[in-house]
Amino acid sequence: MPANRCPNPSCEYFNRALPNNAKVCPWCSTPIGNVVTPTSQPPIQSQPSQPPIQQPPIQQPPIQQPPIQQPPSQYQRTDQPNYQVPQQTPVDYSTVYQQRVPYPPTPPVYTPPPQRAPVLKLIHTTGREFNLVGEGGFIGRRSQSPGIAPPEIDLTGIPHEGIVSRRHARVDWDWSQNAYMIVDMSTNGIYLNNNLLTPGMQYRILNGDSLKFGQDNLVNFTAYVM
Repeated sequence: MPANRCPNPSCEYFNRALPNNAKVCPWCSTPIGNVVTPTSQPPIQSQPSQPPIQQPPIQQPPIQQPPIQQPPSQYQRTDQPNYQVPQQTPVDYSTVYQQRVPYPPTPPVYTPPPQRAPVLKLIHTTGREFNLVGEGGFIGRRSQSPGIAPPEIDLTGIPHEGIVSRRHARVDWDWSQNAYMIVDMSTNGIYLNNNLLTPGMQYRILNGDSLKFGQDNLVNFTAYVM
């Protein structure tokens, strides 16, 4: 005998077995009149597990690279296949010389020698000679006091040297006059060719002139410009 079942599809007890003496559904109170026989489902047979089908790996075809074309060199011809570049003979640079451009010789620059004043020489009557070193200096007698430089023409030791002052005269070469100039700085005086010189004034000395120191002609010289 089929069991009572709830015919209400929206009921929780729809098509579920109810007591045989139930007239209504205990959940939704739907009268039980028509019993719905559930449709029998054929049993599902489990299929035996089969191992997964392994697909063979797909092999990609190798990618072919286009050949790299080298640009032809300056010695390679493109109209002939497999043209070999000719071998060049190495250059021997030891025998290669570049001709130099001739230059005119530079003449040496002429440098005139420095001008030098001639030598003033005073010859005493005793034959003793006194030379002036340089272009100017004093004529006199060496001082006995220390620290005082001797004159350029030192008359110490000649006869009657006492009448000669420490700075008796000053002589200098004058380029404009082209001669030696003498200035009297003494107390006893100077005679040039028997002419008394004015103290402080310049007089020209020529070759062969006579110089006398003092009034008594005790100290006499002959001047030479050489």
